[in-house]
Amino acid sequence: LALDLVSTLLEQSGLKESATAFATELAARFGCDRVTLGLLEGNRVKVLAVSHSPQFEQRANLLRAVERAMEEAIDQAEPVVYPPAGTALPVVSRAHVALIRESEAGGAATFPLSHGGRVIGALTLERASGYQFDAPSLVVCEAVASVAGPVVELKRARETSLPTHAGRSARELWERLVGSGHSGLKLAAAAVVSIALFFSFATGEYRVSANAAIEGSVQRAVTAPMNGYVREAPLRAGDTVKRGQVIGRFEDRDLLLERVKLESQRDQYVRQYRDAMAKRERAQAQVFGSQVAQSEAQLQLVGEQLARTEMVAAIDGVIVSGDLSQKLGSPVERGQVLFEIAPLDSYRVVLQVDERDIADIQPGQHGEVTVSSIPGERSEFTVTRIMPVNTAKEGRNFFRVEGALRDPSSSRLRPRMEGVGKIYIDERKLVWIWSHGFTDWLRLWIWNWLP
Repeated sequence: LALDLVSTLLEQSGLKESATAFATELAARFGCDRVTLGLLEGNRVKVLAVSHSPQFEQRANLLRAVERAMEEAIDQAEPVVYPPAGTALPVVSRAHVALIRESEAGGAATFPLSHGGRVIGALTLERASGYQFDAPSLVVCEAVASVAGPVVELKRARETSLPTHAGRSARELWERLVGSGHSGLKLAAAAVVSIALFFSFATGEYRVSANAAIEGSVQRAVTAPMNGYVREAPLRAGDTVKRGQVIGRFEDRDLLLERVKLESQRDQYVRQYRDAMAKRERAQAQVFGSQVAQSEAQLQLVGEQLARTEMVAAIDGVIVSGDLSQKLGSPVERGQVLFEIAPLDSYRVVLQVDERDIADIQPGQHGEVTVSSIPGERSEFTVTRIMPVNTAKEGRNFFRVEGALRDPSSSRLRPRMEGVGKIYIDERKLVWIWSHGFTDWLRLWIWNWLP
């Protein structure tokens, strides 16, 4: 019978309609003049539904008497029946006496509705004058109230607005924290509060991370001195060289033929100059003398060009770029960069710092860099220069920051190695270190959308 009565709560979609149908069905089954269902809101009870009355006045004196009777039962957490049945427990029933006097009913009974160990409302039944509640009816009514409580709470939770639901959940959580029991929840809350306090007051080193690369402190380029063809290139990127060492040669056959031709012309002009001097022809001697000087200048130029056909290293170091071994016989243009050489004992660190962090970087700050090929080794450096020009990459802007290695003579470092560098800024709170990126983004987003 109890389940059959509670099923009326599920037939309607809305809470108020379901509660009215449930109260009406309950009144018909138990011969009651009126059945009222009320919900607890804070410390007060508010009537939700009255049997046979879809519309009712909340401020009516009779409904106020019903609400006080419900509050009386809820405060005692026990059913209240008046006149009491033979086996009823002794409870305070002053509000029920007042209700019967106000409504001129023969009997009244109120049953608290509970869910999850928490009282959510009450159910009040009133019989006509001359009729009271017997023990079997009270047993069934109590069973109905125990089953109806969870269903009513479920429907109310579904119709509750988000702020109200959040407030109710917060209130329930607080009651569990300050009430008895729930030791696991209290320990978890204490742990969360302790962690929050720790990160609010604890400090740590604030460091700016950025992609880093190793470069030589100086870098010499070997360029093509003229238009020509590659004849030999014994060295390539990765090879170490000494100053003055030949790292490649150009084809010099045309220059050698040009030198032979110019030497022959010079010898001819010399003989003609001597014949003119012997015949005392001064004018012809001056012409042939000028042609001899011109030939000497052209020979000197060809000699310099022949000397440049050998590409030599300007410094001791390592070739960081350039490989002509696969381009033998191919043409090159004057000024084309063929090799780049960096020293082996003088490096610098180049970091690409995000524009969001560049304001914290200053020359003289210290940091560490770890390259991908040697992840277990850290090299210290000092920031020496911040380039005021940024570059765009992957939708973000980066500034070039240069640093000097404290131990530039490391035998394991090589130019063009890449890794990650971290620059130490100062001591700041841990909660700021971990959250400043999000807060900065949020502040910019809010400013962007504000009118």
